[in-house]
Amino acid sequence: MSRLRFEQRDDSAAQAHWRALEGGAEVARCSLWWRGTPELDGAALGVIGHFNAAPGASAHLLLAHACADLTRRGARRAIGPMDGNTWHSYRLVTEAGTAPPFFLEPSNPPEWNAHFAAAGFAPIATFHSSVTDAASYVDARVPQAAARLRDEGVRLRPLDPARLLEELERIHELSLASFARNYLYTPIGRDEFLAQYQPIERALDPRLVLIAERGAELAGFLFALPDLLEARRGAPVRTAILKTMAVRPGRRYAGLGAWLAAECHVRAAAAGFTRVVHALMHDANVSAATSRRSARVLRRYALYARTLEPA
Repeated sequence: MSRLRFEQRDDSAAQAHWRALEGGAEVARCSLWWRGTPELDGAALGVIGHFNAAPGASAHLLLAHACADLTRRGARRAIGPMDGNTWHSYRLVTEAGTAPPFFLEPSNPPEWNAHFAAAGFAPIATFHSSVTDAASYVDARVPQAAARLRDEGVRLRPLDPARLLEELERIHELSLASFARNYLYTPIGRDEFLAQYQPIERALDPRLVLIAERGAELAGFLFALPDLLEARRGAPVRTAILKTMAVRPGRRYAGLGAWLAAECHVRAAAAGFTRVVHALMHDANVSAATSRRSARVLRRYALYARTLEPA
């Protein structure tokens, strides 16, 4: 019989926070959100994030306790791990492979997946990261699409670090429009968006952040950055991480995403990077299918969900 007890504490970053204690020591913890969360298949959604568990802990009991709390608060499905919304860390690594983690990638012990399964969760969405040689990436759609877009006045340029705040504000506005139909999307405000970039501002390499403009209109952007974990391991930084890409909705800019991705590889190779990681792609995305033709899978991830039944 487990001697776990559960303790709630305040957490300004979440709507509730629970700790599992054994013998007075914390062995697992998680946070909960149930207000302002997206609907999932028409059901009110509760979110479980900030999950952490000590080795060997019976953390599935904490997850079951969290689900009971979300049920009392009106949620009818629980999803996790997700730190509030998809703008923050979410997903668990399910197939780690042999390559070391890359910068800003989620990382977890394999047993955390077992904790979610034991608490009645099953994968609801799967993702992967892939890697390719920077100089050999090929997308047959690009030449024709790039020529058409150039004829319509679209131009690509690198990020201007002297106008970083202005650039990020424009990227935020486009992100809200471009990601509105994304899986489990919730909008965030300007200040929260900007705060996400403050910790990594020094890691930015303007050559790897591409801005696509048609006159004064921001048509799209691609955000990539160096893999700083290579430097921390004492190795040369040779990998660029393609993290986020967005294109303004509408047929006018069809093919722009493919052009941005191809140009990222060209510019990364010119800057001395030998590899590009396509990070954390939903398996169902069109871009993931293109990536699979030119890259090999590096890691796989899952997001979990379960139905909540009122007592």
